[in-house]
Amino acid sequence: MTAASVLRSTAGRSLWPTAAWFWALQFAVLNPLLAVLLVALYDATPTQLGLTLGAYNIGGFIASLVIPATADRSGDYLRPLLICGICGVAMIIALAVTTALPVALLALVLLGGPPGVGSTLLFAQLRHDGASPSRVIRTRAIVSFAWVVGPPLATACTGAFGNGSALWLLAGIGVVNVATALLLLRGLHRGASEAGPQVPHPPMLAQLRGWGRWGTVSAFLVLQVTNIATVTVTTLFVTVQMHAPVLWAGFILGAAALMEIPALLIIGRLHTRMAARTLILISCVVGVAYYALAAAAQNPWQLLILQPLNAWFFATVAGVGLTVFQDVFPSPGLASGLFTNTRRIGAVLSGLLIAALAVFPDTYRAVYTAAAILVAVVLVGYAVAAYPRRANVTGADAQ
Repeated sequence: MTAASVLRSTAGRSLWPTAAWFWALQFAVLNPLLAVLLVALYDATPTQLGLTLGAYNIGGFIASLVIPATADRSGDYLRPLLICGICGVAMIIALAVTTALPVALLALVLLGGPPGVGSTLLFAQLRHDGASPSRVIRTRAIVSFAWVVGPPLATACTGAFGNGSALWLLAGIGVVNVATALLLLRGLHRGASEAGPQVPHPPMLAQLRGWGRWGTVSAFLVLQVTNIATVTVTTLFVTVQMHAPVLWAGFILGAAALMEIPALLIIGRLHTRMAARTLILISCVVGVAYYALAAAAQNPWQLLILQPLNAWFFATVAGVGLTVFQDVFPSPGLASGLFTNTRRIGAVLSGLLIAALAVFPDTYRAVYTAAAILVAVVLVGYAVAAYPRRANVTGADAQ
């Protein structure tokens, strides 16, 4: 093997991790700063801010459904990825050259939705290429790491160089995303002659039928709700009900985010020897234990030492959950898009859950208690659904 071929092989292996990192980093930087930028650069009032963010999120929701489903028809996820990258750069340019909030709103709604689908398309292409579940989970760990680095990077940049510098940072990330999409496309064309025949997928409406499929979607939606709701109230739980300094909340949330990455890597290795449903059942047991113990915690240090349980639970939901959707829904784009939207819809439902629990005197503690109950319900339902399949397999491992 020549030095040139070794270099190409090394570059090829690093291309996917690089693409996953920068696509996730783009929104790990943008999301914490978007509200600040709208106020600082466009003088948005609180009402205008809320309406703009709402419109932006609706556009992202629609894009995350339409673009992957459209890509499924052709089985091509990298050309749409390139278009999404170009839209991301165009959005930043539009935000940089205007000082009018209506123009910024149009840029966010029309150009801001597609870039949010980048990671979804990457996971769809991985599935389309026949990547193993462990590789999908390892790639998901890279996404998690980008979300650990992104918010501090965003705040450090704006703190040192001003709010406008965030647009330069985002533009640079967007250019890298376009470049990685082009390189991935080039690699796809180079390997096209070696690809086997493509297996046609059932029509999308046919894939959306069946109680089992919607049971899976509902289960992971509930699991996402529990995570989002408890993360949302963690700071208030620590400061209001535990009467501790807010710094403790930062330690707790940071510990959970950091521990999620090694948890994903370990789970990816376990997935090569253990069935997805077994990992999910174990994770639900861990989740019930975490939420129940957190609800009983009286001091922030107790909540801190529970974070390995939290990290393991959510890493399984985020990593194994994606592979489960890719098994349940044959079209890779549809599978990844639906899984992404369990997080989006979960964010809405978590707000409703917190509002409903406001009738309790210890509202934030009640959120953890409700989360334990909800995960227990999913655990029982998932175990009951998995049992008949185990019982029908004789003389073989049901995986």
